[in-house]
Amino acid sequence: MQQSLDSISDCPTTKKQDSAHTSMLKNFLSGNFVEPLLSDFRIIFERDPAARNWLEVVFCYPGLHALCLHRLAHWLHGRGVSFIPRFISHLGRFLTGIEIHPGAEIGQGVFIDHGMGVVIGETAIVGDYTLIYQGVTLGGTGKETGKRHPTVGKNAVIGAGAKVLGNLQIGDRVRIGAGSVVLRDIPNDCTVVGIPGRIISRNQNASLSPLEHGKLPDMEATVIRSLLSRVEELEKQLQILRQESSVISHQSLAKDEWQLTTDKGQRTNDK
Repeated sequence: MQQSLDSISDCPTTKKQDSAHTSMLKNFLSGNFVEPLLSDFRIIFERDPAARNWLEVVFCYPGLHALCLHRLAHWLHGRGVSFIPRFISHLGRFLTGIEIHPGAEIGQGVFIDHGMGVVIGETAIVGDYTLIYQGVTLGGTGKETGKRHPTVGKNAVIGAGAKVLGNLQIGDRVRIGAGSVVLRDIPNDCTVVGIPGRIISRNQNASLSPLEHGKLPDMEATVIRSLLSRVEELEKQLQILRQESSVISHQSLAKDEWQLTTDKGQRTNDK
């Protein structure tokens, strides 16, 4: 009798546990988890001309693999699981060469092209439909706690090898040139190049495809051309001044000779 009463008293607890597990499973399979994965999958066909069929994309794109593993790790991380998310992140790093901390927030439709060497820190936020190339770092600059990694807006393009360091705000539709090092906030619709990164254009042409990141202007070449042009102008002015100086010298010498001849003639007449 006592056993039956115990079993009856345990039923509500068991039902609550089953309900909690079912709720977690539903949340896991809900649109909040699956929809970003579908967006990550579809965006590859839009932005990579080498993507020919779904089989290649599923099995041969490390960026997609890294994002899938990260979304699982981030889901677990958000529910207080301690070790498993970091292990999944480490496993993703081993398999893909892309390291994304489970705490990072990645929007939907993000495309990591090739991806080898990409590092995204714990408090980084990446907006929807951002394009990230290989070697990119979204990192911190010290041992401070709290928000210490960049926030990247929507539809941004971060070129190969670019470094964005610190708690920065990178606006929507920003283009960061390959190899740039960004150390300050960037407003919307800007193009950034150089070390440290400098804004070289604002309100850029929105009609350009995100893949056309090779059309960024070369600021160093522009400055060098300007300096060379200035040097040529100065050399021409110097040459003109030398010619004028030479003419003045000849005129002065001729005048002195004439004056000397005149003085000699006057002395001869006086004698």
